[in-house]
Amino acid sequence: MNIAEYKDIYVFCEERENKIHDSSLELLGEAVRLVNDRPSLNYKVVGVVIGDHSDELARIAGHYGADKVIFLHNEKLKHYSTEIYTELFMDVIKNDKPDIILIPATVLGRDLAPRIAARCDTGLTADATKLDFDPENKESALLYVTRPAFGGNLFGTIINETKRPQMTTIRPGVMEPIHKDTSREFQFDKREVSIDHIDDKVRLIEVLQRDNMAVDITKADIILSGGRGIGDNFHVLEECAKMIGAEVGASRGAVDKGFIGKDHQVGQTGKTVRPKVYIACGISGAVQHLAGMEKSDYIIAINKDPEAAIFSVANIGLVGDALEILPLLTEEIKIYRERPY
Repeated sequence: MNIAEYKDIYVFCEERENKIHDSSLELLGEAVRLVNDRPSLNYKVVGVVIGDHSDELARIAGHYGADKVIFLHNEKLKHYSTEIYTELFMDVIKNDKPDIILIPATVLGRDLAPRIAARCDTGLTADATKLDFDPENKESALLYVTRPAFGGNLFGTIINETKRPQMTTIRPGVMEPIHKDTSREFQFDKREVSIDHIDDKVRLIEVLQRDNMAVDITKADIILSGGRGIGDNFHVLEECAKMIGAEVGASRGAVDKGFIGKDHQVGQTGKTVRPKVYIACGISGAVQHLAGMEKSDYIIAINKDPEAAIFSVANIGLVGDALEILPLLTEEIKIYRERPY
């Protein structure tokens, strides 16, 4: 393998509900940052879109940072297929030789990425939280990929010196997208691809739409989270959350105890969130949890332990019992709302 033949950063742009998924836009933004940090490489950001989508949808990748958009189009690709997407992406790798491939760690991305890596006989770092080029060699394109290990208690940095492409999946919500710019100039490479030769062993029977009422805490502006110390009293958080227009989150400990569903879990093994306000109630502040919420704009912590680690990242800390404080807050908000003007 001649590593020198491989160039540029490729981002898999996942489509969901007829738009490019937010996690892919975040990776495009991170790819732009990497390219700008190492201009000597003269690398480009390339977005890869697959499916029976409109040109307009595929061009969104260019509006969010891609210097080139490769659109693999086939009218039969109405839905994701592991085998077909893998084969089509492999064709891109063989023809275009990307140096780095970034794939969002969504359900789809976690299915696709290891299959591509196995066929390329290259490494894959999963669930990365930080990307950088070799800090010792300013001319190097060697990617340093950092991810949590041992349940989030340690962080390890992984490199791939001998194989290409360098591949990693990145958790949604970790990176920052750039602002949309419809005036950006980029190359649009639409390729009509054939899939008739691909032996797809999976037959799609039915597509079930996600319940629109399902919890998506990653979209919330305000999150009120509870830890294991809240016990089975999450109704106290839910009542307060309704008053302030918040979603209810939880630590892994609370979810493991069955106090609330996994859709509410914030942290390394849950969801990464970045709300305007994050209120942590009875959460000690384990590394795993902090990794999922420390980028919130404003953090309020309530905990009976004045030495709790959560206070180290909080903008405001209240030492006390959240189950006593929240009902008082709820009542005060209720009085305020009913106050005549």
